[in-house]
Amino acid sequence: MEDASAAAIIDARGILTGWSEGARRLTGYPAHEALGRAVRELLAEAVPPEAMSAWSGTVMVRHRDGYLVGLRVRACAVTGPDGEAGGYVITAASPGRGETSLAGRAFQQASMSMSIFDVSQRYLRLNDAACHVMGVSEETLLGRHFPETVEEAEHSRGFNWHLRHVVETGRPLRYESYTGAPALNREHAWVTEMWPVRDAAGELVGTALAAFDSTEQYWARQRLALLNEAAAAIGTTLDVVRTAEELIGVVVPRFADFASVDLFDWVLGADEAPAAAAEEITLRRVAHGSVTEGTPEAAVHVGEIDVYPSFSPIARAMREGLAIVSQAGEPAFMRWVAERNSRAPQGRPYRKGVHSMMAVPLRARGTTLGVAVAVRVAQPDDYAADDAVFAEELASRAAVCVDNARRFARERTTALALQHSLLPRGLPGQAAVRVAHRYLPSGSAAGIGGDWFDVIPLSGSRVALVVGDVVGHGIPSTATMGRLVTAVRTLADVDLPPDELLTHLDDLVTHLASDDQGDEVAELGATCLYAVYDPVTRRLNLAAAGHPAPALVLPDGSARLIPMSAGPPLGVGGLPFEATELQLPEGSVVALYTDGLVEDRDRDVDHATDELCRALTAPADSLDALCDTVLKAVLPEEPGDDVALLLARTRALGADQVATWDVSPDPAEVAATRQAATDQLTAWGLDETAFVTELVVSELVTNAIRYGAPPIQLRLIRDRTLICEVSDGSSTSPHLRRAHQDDEGGRGLLLVAQLTQRWGSRQTTRGKTIWCEQSLAPLF
Repeated sequence: MEDASAAAIIDARGILTGWSEGARRLTGYPAHEALGRAVRELLAEAVPPEAMSAWSGTVMVRHRDGYLVGLRVRACAVTGPDGEAGGYVITAASPGRGETSLAGRAFQQASMSMSIFDVSQRYLRLNDAACHVMGVSEETLLGRHFPETVEEAEHSRGFNWHLRHVVETGRPLRYESYTGAPALNREHAWVTEMWPVRDAAGELVGTALAAFDSTEQYWARQRLALLNEAAAAIGTTLDVVRTAEELIGVVVPRFADFASVDLFDWVLGADEAPAAAAEEITLRRVAHGSVTEGTPEAAVHVGEIDVYPSFSPIARAMREGLAIVSQAGEPAFMRWVAERNSRAPQGRPYRKGVHSMMAVPLRARGTTLGVAVAVRVAQPDDYAADDAVFAEELASRAAVCVDNARRFARERTTALALQHSLLPRGLPGQAAVRVAHRYLPSGSAAGIGGDWFDVIPLSGSRVALVVGDVVGHGIPSTATMGRLVTAVRTLADVDLPPDELLTHLDDLVTHLASDDQGDEVAELGATCLYAVYDPVTRRLNLAAAGHPAPALVLPDGSARLIPMSAGPPLGVGGLPFEATELQLPEGSVVALYTDGLVEDRDRDVDHATDELCRALTAPADSLDALCDTVLKAVLPEEPGDDVALLLARTRALGADQVATWDVSPDPAEVAATRQAATDQLTAWGLDETAFVTELVVSELVTNAIRYGAPPIQLRLIRDRTLICEVSDGSSTSPHLRRAHQDDEGGRGLLLVAQLTQRWGSRQTTRGKTIWCEQSLAPLF
């Protein structure tokens, strides 16, 4: 008799009076040991009330060998002549065995794991899929409490809690988990549906569940989440190495136990990609990381060069432009591991167990920049086709970020070199002020800005102090800045007043904007501040075009902003600029700066300006030291814009260094004026310059009397050079011309130009001034 035909007969007292061969096979008891015994002696526990009322159900029987056996039983009463039950016929079978109903077979053969528990979380039924997951037969689990069948772990306790929760609440629930299973060699993702089971009376008699293995969907979601995370985590800075490190941070440890990024050297520099690729690929390690602290398994240290032979998966990936997956046992993989071990044998213990690796080329805009390598050691799964697709997408995004960083670095280097070539390297010699300066290029993603400064010597020992800022960043901004620097120097050489100079500069920017259609930098214009300091009068004349007012530190230690009109930015056009003039005590410090020093979206401008004034009053050994003090006190740790700072400490020429004579418009006065100049040179101890000075004074004064208009004035200034100035009331500027043999005049200015170091003219409010300089350096 088969197990499905197991039967037993009990009388009204519960004594076994019949025992089939099938019953022996199920319980292990032969007939002579079973007959005559009370049926309760074979039961491991009382029969559930629901089974007694339904005359069927699952009962737990203790096998003759001691273990529990769950049996699906059905009872049929045997009645006597009087209608009373005189005994029972019991048929029994293992649950799931010999299912004949369609529903029973559907349950047993379902592809998902399905189980039924009683209210005490004991197994009542399992289908084939559930037995496969648990790794044991149904008979082994029937009647056992769930916690007894699994390891003591957090996920097991969570699963059991949900079983109890369904019993306690009587409501179904969905439970998602990522755990292992007794018969599976890796963790799986599960979506488990649990629901209460009720009898015909509505009483809760058990819990049923269906668990769906959603590992593939889980990993698909994980890969998608990792891509989303990569979009935010990779490329936060325009730095090539930092971008590579961010890629490593994304893939380790969630996708790889070890990962590395190697790039061509030209990616790290300012060169372009070579025309032809070599057979062996030479790369530089820029970043790597692993689940092991210190990355001991790396055969190549960060910053080192590595040469990949043509057979290696890395070289193949870069040649083919695709992700190359290699597994343990493949010749190329084993050869690669052996090469790593021979190169760095100290890392061999950490490479033990390496079973899968993937090499993915880093390609952006049709150019291969390098390669990323991912290796699995502790993670049990080999890389598969889905992983390769994911890795290629991730590498593509990372490569674009690397290429953006490379292009930014190249443009930044170019813009910085161009800017440095335009900024003054060594400030020209002059005696009006002592200067110190600082220029800090921005490290932000916007790129190098168009900030600049300049110190321009003018006639009469005067000096021009300039600071400006082209709106925008990058090479276009730097190129526009170069145009403005050249224009300012040219206009300064004409010796225009500050407000007139800015007017001409405004016209230039307007023309640049109209010529460069679509050039945002040119269209937005620039700001500029132009100041002229005269050490003879100690007067500072300045005007601004949309630029912050300079700060002034007086010798008494007080600091304030110079009150002045900010004026419209350059390029607006049609609006006037207003000049401001003030007299400064000797030793005053004038601080000119660009808006990057005090303006930032996270800072209050007024507060930053107050900090600037306080910092300028701090004790300092020199102007250079004061520059450093100001930058440290005012700037944030990471400035968002370029910063230019120019400090100038004023000097004054004393009365003993300047001599002035008013000249009557009479040719007879020329001789007396020439003699007065000679006497002054003797008093200054400059007799060696007397001959040239006599000729210069004679020519310039004669020209002023002959061609100019009163008032006429001669001024000699003894500074680093000897300066001779002749002023008159005419605005007509002289110019050099070639005199013919029969001309009686026209050789005066040519003579002055040949005898002096330099000469020129400038317009004044009362006319013009012709000036020239003689060097006071020794003749031997």
